[in-house]
Amino acid sequence: MYLLGLGLLFIALKYLEVDPVAAWEWWVVLAPFGLAIAWWSWADWSGYTKRKVMERENLRKQVRIDSNREAMGLGPQKKKRR
Repeated sequence: MYLLGLGLLFIALKYLEVDPVAAWEWWVVLAPFGLAIAWWSWADWSGYTKRKVMERENLRKQVRIDSNREAMGLGPQKKKRR
């Protein structure tokens, strides 16, 4: 997402002819879009995106379980000593 924002910023600066971006070649200005495509392709291929979604879901689930336990008055579980 950062690369996309950077690419949009570069395009705006090139269009408004702000130095030093106005002097840059177009391929340099458009490079962040290519890098964003490469990042998204890698993230989907490697399973990074799916893993991050699962981590967020597990965290939400654990927060919900903890809040329900506390609402029932059980509090956090303590480990048993042997």
